[in-house]
Amino acid sequence: MRFGYSETCLAHDPGSRHPETPDRLRAIRERLKKKHGVEYVDADPCEIDTMAAVHDREYIESVEEFCADGGGSWDPDTTAVEETWDAICHSTGLACWAAEDALEGATGRKTPFSIGRPPGHHAVYDDAMGFCFVNNAAVAAQHALDADAYDVGRVAIVDWDVHHGNGTQDIFYDRADVFFVSIHEQGLYPGTGAVDETGEGDGAGTTMNIPMPAGTDDREYLAAVEGPITAALTEYDPDLLLISAGFDAHRHDPISRIRLSTEAYALMTDRFRTLADETDAALAFILEGGYGLDVLADSVAIVHETFDGREPIEPDADCGEKAESALSAVADAHGLDLNLDG
Repeated sequence: MRFGYSETCLAHDPGSRHPETPDRLRAIRERLKKKHGVEYVDADPCEIDTMAAVHDREYIESVEEFCADGGGSWDPDTTAVEETWDAICHSTGLACWAAEDALEGATGRKTPFSIGRPPGHHAVYDDAMGFCFVNNAAVAAQHALDADAYDVGRVAIVDWDVHHGNGTQDIFYDRADVFFVSIHEQGLYPGTGAVDETGEGDGAGTTMNIPMPAGTDDREYLAAVEGPITAALTEYDPDLLLISAGFDAHRHDPISRIRLSTEAYALMTDRFRTLADETDAALAFILEGGYGLDVLADSVAIVHETFDGREPIEPDADCGEKAESALSAVADAHGLDLNLDG
């Protein structure tokens, strides 16, 4: 893989007691030192005009001004310092780089993974929340759609962070050119992402939410990927597939109750790589959450290892009963005929 990374993203420091710490990137880098074939790429910072393609311009300018004035608490969860604005611009720029690099993959480049911060998937059209100021994945998707250099008509974003990607949903909810999928823990912050939130207007049917009950494990997540997600995105046939890659659904992450193992991320990576190949979609990864430093680093590393030739270890059983009703509801909401009995 090629990893998008900028030292500037370390300067955003909400404080030692905040879970979204610069140590997240340091842990990833330290873990990847042990792996062969890791390549790092910096990217140009994102311009306000590019951000404003999916965000309210006055809101973006207010974030810049907020940081220039020294930052502080935007809300109880979302904190900035003066350096946060530069980190935002670089994090979003890295996400755009990942989309561009994926679309240029025919030249033989490795699959790109943007490891910028702050994360983005909770940032809605005109507000920050949940540690997020600018929606990196949304900006990258729109950048790909707008770029004259690429013939991109449809983008799919799959968000496997344990929290619902409410910001990405908000931005694209009434649009047909972006299909948004979120698989997340039911009832967890921010409380959105019900199965019946499927889009509206031109975007009717292009939002898929899969709220998983607490205790869900690798088998249920894999069933969701192989079932409704693959069925819907195969039909949608995107030109670009972006993975909003949060790793806080890990069983050892401190803020969730989903029970994924590190191996689950290898399995999902393998399935989405196959889906991208079968739909001829460019594929890129964009970092979101993940707050247990060791398991975050291990999970990012296993995504890299999957592209570097490691074969994922398949689970030894089919989908358990815990998630069957959730997946059946998703299939019904989207008119999909699925066999969920394994």
